[in-house]
Amino acid sequence: MAVCASPFCGKDTESTLKCPVCLKQDLENVFCDQKCFRGAWGIHKYIHQQEDGEVYNPFPNFDFKGDLRPHYPLTPRRTIPKHIKLPDHAKGGRPLGELANDRRGKITVLEGKDLEKIRKVGKLGREVLDAVAKHVRIGITTDELDAILHKECTKRNCYPSPLNYFNFPKSFCTSVNEIICHGIPDQTKLKDGDIVNLDVSIYYLGFHADLNETYYVGDKAKADPDTVRLVETTRESVELAIAAVKPGMPFREIGNIIEAFATKNNVSVVRTYCGHGINSLFHCQPDIPHYAKNKAIGIAKPGMVFTIEPMLCLGTYKDVTWPDNWTSSTQDGKYSAQFEHMLLVTEDGCEVLSARQADSPGGPVPRI
Repeated sequence: MAVCASPFCGKDTESTLKCPVCLKQDLENVFCDQKCFRGAWGIHKYIHQQEDGEVYNPFPNFDFKGDLRPHYPLTPRRTIPKHIKLPDHAKGGRPLGELANDRRGKITVLEGKDLEKIRKVGKLGREVLDAVAKHVRIGITTDELDAILHKECTKRNCYPSPLNYFNFPKSFCTSVNEIICHGIPDQTKLKDGDIVNLDVSIYYLGFHADLNETYYVGDKAKADPDTVRLVETTRESVELAIAAVKPGMPFREIGNIIEAFATKNNVSVVRTYCGHGINSLFHCQPDIPHYAKNKAIGIAKPGMVFTIEPMLCLGTYKDVTWPDNWTSSTQDGKYSAQFEHMLLVTEDGCEVLSARQADSPGGPVPRI
């Protein structure tokens, strides 16, 4: 049994279908069928140009908006120990429970033992994020961070939720500089002056946790006034929104709070992506837009769990997606930052299930 080499598939397959060049070079790449092969050819063909093992850009003709480039090849999909419980997308790539719930539009309310479980999962998610963030440094690759994340998940008997979620090839998302979200870990080396968002999601005890933070790489980033203004505004906007969460709060109000603070600090709010409900499903209702005058449906009730995760930008809020169908960049190439927390609505407010600990890496820096 092998994994289909198409980055848009990721399913296990018993097929022996190889492209002619792979066959000639005796490379271990197989495809489910001709459809997968044809759909992946635009990316796959660049593998054959790198016989010396050098890293390469698989999309040389794409109009990148900033300085960042993908650095392939990607390492093979990391394996999961057999004893770890899998979410429904782990093998086939499709989260069937989510898709079914999307048709119903139901907002789940947790109670009893389910609350104890999701608190435990949220705490483990924080442990994993902190363990990976300690390794953020100049020169480390985002793929090396992915390997650390994967190990930290599996040693806690957790499944890294992004792995094979709609065929995502890695165990978490690493979004550097102008990347808004969904960056794929690869051979990119972090450099002084970068910022990197680590977006961690885990599955344990039948529930998901989801949280992320943006970290400064080296001292150069902390010395740039615009970079600090962006990162700290994003961090503080989440805290302001969390302070407003309580029973009866309309979900649309979160966007009003965040955009007002973003505008005050001369940054923009991404509209394409939003926060979401999370429980036994990775992404579900309610939707939590982060921009003002949105049309979010519903009000907060005790037992609901959802994320607030605004993405703010130094320039335009508009985005463009790389040809890998995942990586989302700002349209003007300017930096973007994101922070995410996972919240449980209580009787008189909310509980931050992904709260930072006293020894958590990162944290706020003074504005310049």
